[in-house]
Amino acid sequence: MNKLQFEFMVKPSSDGKSNLMTVTSITTEAKETYAIPEELQQISFHKEVSTTTIYNMVKSSLKKRHQFRKVWIPLTEELKKVYMDDYDNMLFAGQCLEEITSKHANTVIQEEKDNLNALNLNTLKLLETLVGNAQIPKDQNLKNISEKFVLEKFTSKNLNAKHWINNFEKECIRFDVNEDYKKIEILRLFMDKSCTDWYSSMIIKLTGDSEWKIWKTKFCETFSSKGWNPVTYALLYKYRDGSLLDYAIKKEKLLLDMRTTIDSGTLIDLIAAGLPEFILNRIDREVLKDTVDLFSEISNFEHMVIKKKSFFEKKKILSMNYKEKNEEKKPCKHCEKLNKGTRYHPESVCWFNTRENDREKKNYIKHVNNSVVEAELNDTDQKN
Repeated sequence: MNKLQFEFMVKPSSDGKSNLMTVTSITTEAKETYAIPEELQQISFHKEVSTTTIYNMVKSSLKKRHQFRKVWIPLTEELKKVYMDDYDNMLFAGQCLEEITSKHANTVIQEEKDNLNALNLNTLKLLETLVGNAQIPKDQNLKNISEKFVLEKFTSKNLNAKHWINNFEKECIRFDVNEDYKKIEILRLFMDKSCTDWYSSMIIKLTGDSEWKIWKTKFCETFSSKGWNPVTYALLYKYRDGSLLDYAIKKEKLLLDMRTTIDSGTLIDLIAAGLPEFILNRIDREVLKDTVDLFSEISNFEHMVIKKKSFFEKKKILSMNYKEKNEEKKPCKHCEKLNKGTRYHPESVCWFNTRENDREKKNYIKHVNNSVVEAELNDTDQKN
């Protein structure tokens, strides 16, 4: 005997959630078929077979559940020790294998078909149940749905109210929120700060049962900016400090809030115009096709901004320390002027200077009072 035919089949696991590769039977060259016990069919029990090249080819060809392949594998000494005894009897794991007759084989095949049909029937019933449940209207938990919205809360500082409300409608469509009253109720969950007062007043005037179109119109009329301040702020926004990437992302948002139809080239130019000149001169404008390319280039120069910032901070600290050091060693001029000796302290906190200022203020007040009295006496003499 030179070879054996192994039947490989993909079967479901015990929980039905995954697939398992199994060896179901072995056929000899004399066309005698022997069944592998069900508890020993998993491929992990057949290590000698799983290491062959032929098995790897079979494994790659079996993709779906209940598919099977019958292949011949050369009978090596290792395989013979595992599946046959010294008298050429078929066995495995210390058990003699049961020979399958043609009638028995047909019965096994029929059982497999019946199991497959039953599985398909159960799957069909499950799908029908799911579809039926989907068609039954349910009271949706609007708060849970709103938490899944990819949308930030609306504030009065938002530059483009129309763009925001359009995104809100897209999220409602994505989560099957189609009724007007549900949209109005979810809108309340996205109102922030002073916008909640607007929502409360609209509930009083329009009620929650009104049409969504009316709410949308009132929203745009109230919060849409008709002036130039948002436009000029977005265009003139420049990098001050911090991360270059944070600046670029924020300016992109400002520009898109200002005008959603702005093209990529203009967007790149306006963002780059606000960068520091020593950074801007290092970026090749020709390679920038999208804002993502600009962000990638900007990220390469973050270390330069951090280095420059730390340099100026260090210089500022050294300057302050030098100034304080000199002030400490410099004698107070007020003390020298008043012959109080050589004293080392800041002139602004000099005690003698404070007393001198108070004395001058009192003399000034006294002089003013004397002038007022003298003027009143002169007026009295003239009347007499």
